[in-house]
Amino acid sequence: MPNGANTHCPYCALQCAMSLTPAASTQPGSGPAPAAKALPVLEVSGRDFPTNRGGLCRKGWTSASLLNHSGRVTEPLLKGSDGVHRPVSWDQALMLVTGAVKQTREKYGPDAVGVFGGGGLTNEKAYQLGKFARLALGTSRIDYNGRFCMSSAAAAGNRAFGVDRGLPFPVEDLDSASVIFLLGSNVAETMPPFVQHLKGARDSGGLIVADPRRSATAAFTGDGGGIHLQPTPGTDLALILGISHVVVHEGLADTQYLEDRTSGYTAIVRSLAGFWPERVQSITGVPATLIRETARRLAHGARNGGSYILTGRGVEQHVDGTDTATAAINLSLLLGLPGSSRSGYGTLTGQGNGQGGREHGQKADQLPGYRKITDPAARAHVAAVWGVDERLIPGPGLPAVELLKSLGKPDGVRCLFVHGANVAVSAPDANAVIDGLRSLDFLVVCDFFLSETALEADLVLPVTQWAEEEGTLTNLEGRVLRRRKALTPPAGVRSELWLMARLAELLDAPSTFSDDPETVFEELRLASSGGLADYSGIDYAMLDRGEAAYWPYPAGSSGTPRLFLDGFAHADRRAVMVPVVPGKRPASSAVVLSDTQPLTLVTGRLLEHYQSGAQTRRVAELDAAQPEALLQIHPSTAAARGISRGDFAVVSNDRGEVLCKVELSNTIRTDTVFLPFHFPGAGSANRLTEAATDPVSGMPEFKSSTVRVRKATAIKEAS
Repeated sequence: MPNGANTHCPYCALQCAMSLTPAASTQPGSGPAPAAKALPVLEVSGRDFPTNRGGLCRKGWTSASLLNHSGRVTEPLLKGSDGVHRPVSWDQALMLVTGAVKQTREKYGPDAVGVFGGGGLTNEKAYQLGKFARLALGTSRIDYNGRFCMSSAAAAGNRAFGVDRGLPFPVEDLDSASVIFLLGSNVAETMPPFVQHLKGARDSGGLIVADPRRSATAAFTGDGGGIHLQPTPGTDLALILGISHVVVHEGLADTQYLEDRTSGYTAIVRSLAGFWPERVQSITGVPATLIRETARRLAHGARNGGSYILTGRGVEQHVDGTDTATAAINLSLLLGLPGSSRSGYGTLTGQGNGQGGREHGQKADQLPGYRKITDPAARAHVAAVWGVDERLIPGPGLPAVELLKSLGKPDGVRCLFVHGANVAVSAPDANAVIDGLRSLDFLVVCDFFLSETALEADLVLPVTQWAEEEGTLTNLEGRVLRRRKALTPPAGVRSELWLMARLAELLDAPSTFSDDPETVFEELRLASSGGLADYSGIDYAMLDRGEAAYWPYPAGSSGTPRLFLDGFAHADRRAVMVPVVPGKRPASSAVVLSDTQPLTLVTGRLLEHYQSGAQTRRVAELDAAQPEALLQIHPSTAAARGISRGDFAVVSNDRGEVLCKVELSNTIRTDTVFLPFHFPGAGSANRLTEAATDPVSGMPEFKSSTVRVRKATAIKEAS
């Protein structure tokens, strides 16, 4: 076993720095302890780094406990006719996959093979997965779970700024801000070490949080810390337009900035005419006085200490998420924030490599370097790096929700690869997704545990965990980081780079596929060169020396910690202000099943768990703290339905139903209920969410589902 490593947390995009050292009870070379006597093989300690300054959250502190977990998959598993997975050799597994791909292509064509990737894959794996899909499989049908997280913010950033990078400034810049406006993000639970960067704004009374719940983050606004805006779910766009109306009509806009650095201002003013605060109050439930106060504080902060507007999934995971993120960008431009040395706009990337994972080829419409797959120059550049005829690169595929809807259909995907995702829990309308997985001719899942998706697979392939591999990731600031190997993986486990290289060889793929991370990164550098996300000036040696590497980082440059200081990424160097107004929100297909008043379901995260919970639900300390999904409901709403604390409730619509215990809370609106999305089975919140999507980004409507809630009777507390 290596002597430990300095690396970064495997969970969220804050990518907190940590050190891994062999546990005192572990002898080098001894391998994992028997399940009954499992002991940590590595000890975790926080390491000083700008994002976390030595701190970690509960997930980070316990992350090493999964490395020798008794449920770890350590050899390929093939599902038998009886539904039981049994070990097979790697040679047999590779032959099965190769045969399934060839048979599917011959019978249905190359687009009948699909790939679903993940925002937790290293840059190297994300890059090679996109290449593997397009050249080895010959398919356009690749997308990834980042479509569920960042797609609306990315689409809005691209059309406004010409480029999308979560935070276009180092997170430390927030420390000196006097005002921070957080829209739809509960960082106190999703990335706790981030909270220290809010302290300056909170201490000055300038922390403003928009959230239908009084979340842990919203609670920081108490005792003079700022303002909590509590809009009706799904009305965030109107709220932002109301604040923007005040900025314009009270003369708070930065007119010189608008003249020098933007286009489209006149159209924005016209679009805001109908959103005076009192009307917005009637739409959102947020008092007009607070709408005005928010606008004034943001404007004052922009001129005295700095203002930042940050968006999260709460305002983006809607069918109008791109427009809502665009409205937030427009507000920031009205105030002159983007590109300022002490103010700014950004969006909080969620997944560990949510930023890098979307830059280098996992998205249905992109090639490495954040290039559009439909751009002839981009196709020619990447084809030259790959050493293939440009015509071998397929065109754009289907975004994630449409890809999943096509599973098992006659003209859809019949053979699917899943890497780093648990769609059986995390995708909208999860019951329909599970039906789609079961209708496939062949499902291959690469994972290190038997996740709910892996349990549906014909073949499960065991892959390395974070501490067993080398590579790079890109955090929420656009900073490229090194992941270092601290542990030798179990004998039967393989890297996904190795898997792709072997399968590419068996499928007679053009180009070359390496199983060495640094070799793959060197090719990524070339493929990204000249693109929006240019990594060509970054190499492993500089990262090993601890040098900060913010993309774009063209060869010969020193990188770009702060975007937009000298202009935006459009040809005229101006930001584009795009008018947006709330349209008629599509009526939910959910049928109200009784005369009882329907409620709005909001989904989100808990402090102890991450994404679908496939990892964190296996950590004893985290599972003990939050072992099941609890329905958060206002006491008066519960009382009207005869529901008390600790009762079981059925939450339902025409897509499915969820059974869970009730948690009464005064922190939530009376017309709203909340469920965490980390749990499978009877507690799976995404049984209820709808697969309707934003027309621009493909983002699903996760945050606003119409449901009925009733008290459950004669319930057995079985999982």
